[in-house]
Amino acid sequence: MPDDLDVLTVEGLSTSIRLRKSAVDIINNVDLRLRRGETLGLVGESGSGKSMTGLSIMGLLPPGGHIAEGSIKLEGRELVGLPERQYQKVRGNEIAMVFQDPMTSLNPTKTIGEQVAEPIRLHLGESPKQARDRAADMLALVGIARPAERMGSYPHQLSGGLRQRVMIAMALSCEPKVLIADEPTTALDVTVQAQVLRLLHDLKDRLGMAMLLITHDMGVIARWADRVSVMYAGGIVESARTDQLFTGMRHPYTQALLACTPRLTQERENTLYSIPGSPPDLEHPPAGCRFAARCAHATARCEGEAPALAESRPGHTLACWHPVEGPLDPAAQPATTTPKAQDQPADADGTVLVVDQLVKKYGSGGRLSLGGSKRSVNAVSGVSFSVQPGQTFGLVGESGCGKSTLARMIVALEKPTTGSVTALGGKLEELRGRGLRKHRRNLQMMFQDSLDALDPRMRIGAILREPFEAQGIGTAAEQLAAIRELLDEVGLPHSVLERYPHEFSGGQRQRIALARALALNPRVIVADEPVSALDVSVRSQVLNLMKRLQAKHELTYVVISHDLTVVRYMADTVGVMYLGKLVEIGSADDIYLRAVHPYTAGLIAAIPEPDPAAADTDDQVDIGAEMPSPYDPPSGCRFRTRCPRAQTRCAEEEPVLLGFDPGHSAACHFPLREPQTVAQTG
Repeated sequence: MPDDLDVLTVEGLSTSIRLRKSAVDIINNVDLRLRRGETLGLVGESGSGKSMTGLSIMGLLPPGGHIAEGSIKLEGRELVGLPERQYQKVRGNEIAMVFQDPMTSLNPTKTIGEQVAEPIRLHLGESPKQARDRAADMLALVGIARPAERMGSYPHQLSGGLRQRVMIAMALSCEPKVLIADEPTTALDVTVQAQVLRLLHDLKDRLGMAMLLITHDMGVIARWADRVSVMYAGGIVESARTDQLFTGMRHPYTQALLACTPRLTQERENTLYSIPGSPPDLEHPPAGCRFAARCAHATARCEGEAPALAESRPGHTLACWHPVEGPLDPAAQPATTTPKAQDQPADADGTVLVVDQLVKKYGSGGRLSLGGSKRSVNAVSGVSFSVQPGQTFGLVGESGCGKSTLARMIVALEKPTTGSVTALGGKLEELRGRGLRKHRRNLQMMFQDSLDALDPRMRIGAILREPFEAQGIGTAAEQLAAIRELLDEVGLPHSVLERYPHEFSGGQRQRIALARALALNPRVIVADEPVSALDVSVRSQVLNLMKRLQAKHELTYVVISHDLTVVRYMADTVGVMYLGKLVEIGSADDIYLRAVHPYTAGLIAAIPEPDPAAADTDDQVDIGAEMPSPYDPPSGCRFRTRCPRAQTRCAEEEPVLLGFDPGHSAACHFPLREPQTVAQTG
């Protein structure tokens, strides 16, 4: 029952989308209650209905969408059925929303100042000057430096973190009663994610708002939500206080969702937990429990009769016929270990890949700045490392640090300005024509966005056949046989050959991308953010598959990610990049358990742990605001402008790599512990 503190109540909400021949119920009988000053987390996999719930509350459903049943009340006032002209007075004024992708939500043709000022003029009736002054105040409130200058900037001129801060400033400009934050940090680095979530939390408290935090990240929920509602296939399956849910969850889906969430304590030898199967097709939903087909506890009753949401304990509601008791016990799970890759044939020095003093400079050919002066940027500055056969080298760092540029040079998609890449005994920059093409057979890449990487006009069969045709390998029959074998390897049916990329889920497309990378039996695969766009369960499936295939085919991986838990699980050796430079390198245990560079320690501290108790006691290492522009990096140590340990020497002298343990080195004047030797940089 609603009480006087409830600012938003949603009861029996069902939302449908009309298709050509039918209607799909994408939200089914959802109840939510949001109180002043609290954060309600709404968590679940992609397609569960989280965002559609937020859009239903905002009155922003897509074409064909409508609320079929239910009630949405703001402080007792019914919003369902409200005429659009009246809803416009509520939207952005009393209820506001921060969307997932600020780049597509902000108008690219208008300045930041215009866009933040617009709701102030429309809802508060301020004059243009008053609106601009208030907009500048809002930019300052959300932590944007030099707000008066930023008012004239366009969205493309800002980093992802700054764009999200602008979205927050717009949403809060009229001091709404309810803020809906829809995956507000999904595309952001872990450090920026922590800053944005802290900002939202602090502003919520300062302005006395209620916040609906929509996410698929259980770590974010554990740290920032007061209560949690878990959503699956359009309906709420469990709701409770955050601490109660994490320690005493009762729905098998909630239990599985937490078990899929990667942790820094995950043993690398063990297979990651994943939820079998996929969510049901809501055009033809099952008659009973919608999770039954994926549930280890399901019975005939579950398949034929849908459970209703009911209170199982005080303040804890549940929709399940066979409740569980708390999180999965790792010790009680089957001992599934990932096989280790066998040693491959290597070069004379025992390495399969050597990166030596690699530099990539852009803009030296005459790129102009807005002021007319030539500008250049060193995207990669003197990076060196080597990878042993059958091993995985992980590369971590924030967006813009040079990781992807380095990846493209490793697979010879870009040429270095100076330095060299030696793969399988050959220096890539010295190879030309057929020699380079032949060498590339052993160097393949998995790209971050599999949808963009796969030609939308080609069927999957043609996409997988292309590498064989480009290298002149096999007859048509032999190619088809090899393609079918690849599909078996990655767990896809042969029927996918006649379909197009857009017909697949993100996880299926990434399996196709992995199959294409394996087509020519390469020795090295460079995976650039291979799972960043996937749900936790699908991410676990893809990472398990990558490890299994690595062992079977004796592959060497270079895995690039801003997700430190992914790299912790996959990598034997880890390098940490900052503004084009390698600032720390060592074994996975060295980096995650014995980090010596303040930047590395800050990255690790910013990882949201899926444990409310850890969130309460965790002392975060604050490494400051946004990364400086690579066009104008700081003098001396590039990290000094964000470093809590920086001193005068850091501005005057660039640090060199120092040895701390065998194979563990870092470039820092004031490390977290004393070094032993000067590391070799060549």
